[in-house]
Amino acid sequence: MSLVGTAHDRGITTLTLDSPANRNALSAPLVAELADALAACGKDPAVRAVVLTHTGGTFSAGADLKAPPGPYAFVDLLRQIVELPKPVVGVVDGHARAGGLGLLGACDIVLASEESDFALTEARIGVAPAVISLTLLPRLEPRAAARYYLTGERFGTAEALRTGLVTAPLAERDRILDGLRQGSPQGLREAKRLVTARVLDTFEREAEELVQLSASLFASAEAREGMTAFLERRDPMWRL
Repeated sequence: MSLVGTAHDRGITTLTLDSPANRNALSAPLVAELADALAACGKDPAVRAVVLTHTGGTFSAGADLKAPPGPYAFVDLLRQIVELPKPVVGVVDGHARAGGLGLLGACDIVLASEESDFALTEARIGVAPAVISLTLLPRLEPRAAARYYLTGERFGTAEALRTGLVTAPLAERDRILDGLRQGSPQGLREAKRLVTARVLDTFEREAEELVQLSASLFASAEAREGMTAFLERRDPMWRL
């Protein structure tokens, strides 16, 4: 069964995360399938831009704690989105958590419905938003990044717009896609290269260090307690 749906309409290919049973958690199979679908879009001259969206009420709940992708595989996926020679538009109509925000950070444009909400919950299970910092920290307003990295609070679309995570309300989808359809393949490719240069610099400088940090955190006793508590639906031992 496919975990990523594909549809094409007038130059726009829509890739749909389709694993609602686990809230589109980023499992190793889903990450691999999404990477393959993106690679196909990158090579297809009929694709002018890519929309990345979801089924169900959650864009992505973050890493699948039962079948997580390797940290290098996830870094490669994030970089693939940033480097894809076609614009990628993330579309959220529901919840986005943890690693799901990393995917949104990798997108060039992000649209969200008024009802959507977001959270970086890693600190609550004993880890940190390490790898996804590659795409989030270059995008987010610094004080907002500090607040939501540390507290794990949920925030809505208005705040996501203010902080730089979201580009525009979902109501602007048709106008934005029509704008992309008017761009030439070369124009879109080179314009994207300009606006993603600083994000790619972050990958060059920091990817290996953040992969190692992520691996050490997930192997720690605190993370084991946090993930076990999450799966058992109880408070972790450090909760005050």
